[in-house]
Amino acid sequence: MKVAHFTVDKNLCGECSLALRRFIGGMDGVDSIEVESGRIAVTFNEAEIEEETLSKITRDSIEKLGYKIEA
Repeated sequence: MKVAHFTVDKNLCGECSLALRRFIGGMDGVDSIEVESGRIAVTFNEAEIEEETLSKITRDSIEKLGYKIEA
């Protein structure tokens, strides 16, 4: 298992956090997703999903919810 980390410009609201958990958490290869204080950690299995693919989908999802990823 590997963990991908993302930092968001502000805390996600409860509804957005839940939506992200349901969508990303339901993907094949994703073991868990933790959303707390503007930080997101996605635990995933590299044998089932590539980190680059997971990162792109997660970033796109966060931005579609109206948040910005910090560098």
